[in-house]
Amino acid sequence: MKHVGIVGTGTMGRTVAAKFLQMGVTVYGYDAFPASADKGLAAGISMCASLAELAGKSDWVILFLPGPAEIAECVCGENGLLSALPAGAIIIDMCTSAPDNTIAMESAARAAGVRYIDAPVLGRPASVGKWALPVGGDAAALEEVRALLSFVAAHVVHMGESGSGHKVKLLNQLMFGAINSMTAEMMAVSEKVGVPPARLYEIITASQAGTVSNLFRELGSRVSEERYTDPTFTVSLLCKDVRLGVEMAEAAGAPLMLGRTIDFINKASCAQGYGDADSSVMWHCVKNFWKEGNT
Repeated sequence: MKHVGIVGTGTMGRTVAAKFLQMGVTVYGYDAFPASADKGLAAGISMCASLAELAGKSDWVILFLPGPAEIAECVCGENGLLSALPAGAIIIDMCTSAPDNTIAMESAARAAGVRYIDAPVLGRPASVGKWALPVGGDAAALEEVRALLSFVAAHVVHMGESGSGHKVKLLNQLMFGAINSMTAEMMAVSEKVGVPPARLYEIITASQAGTVSNLFRELGSRVSEERYTDPTFTVSLLCKDVRLGVEMAEAAGAPLMLGRTIDFINKASCAQGYGDADSSVMWHCVKNFWKEGNT
């Protein structure tokens, strides 16, 4: 097995690294944020002091970064990956990003003799090993890394040209945003009409109703416990993902109706200071909206 570098040792990066280490893969890491770098080191990842150092030690590099701007800086910036990776290396972009940015990164990588595929994660950290990875880009490069990806995903599917994986991911995130926003609004209405949200959650999850998704179970549980400071997925990340999905749709001539409303709720939640909290906190945003007289 090749040596693997992971750029971004936040929750998802550490989750993947733990699986790889368990399977005997040599893993190097880099994170620009000292707190995340320290957590990566504590998780057993061999942390590097720079992208250049990581690139020099890795055959394949996986990206877990917040969005397009960070990806572009990491890949193409001064002292970025393309300045140090050897020809034939593979960059695996597992972030949530804009397809247009992905296509630009793939083109820049190809010019440098490096292969670039997008393979964003469909799945929560706790379900690692059962994830689905929609993959865009060079099919031959995917086959080279398929065995590695199979350590974290049960389904690895080539979707087509560069950016195809990220298109699928953004469509998924639009659905995530819809469930998240509707859960927030429903819980706020529940309290407003005198039904304690925790009791509502209890009876709905006890049912066999088709409305009960795994995401609702997670969100509702957090609302019931008022537990938002140990986020599985932050409001700011969801806001970014849905915005990218809306932009993708509108660029394709498919203006969204529900998607724009979800985008508004996400942005309002960030504006109210909830950006770093778990996305389940957004029911407080709805309540605050009513308190301000928007009824």
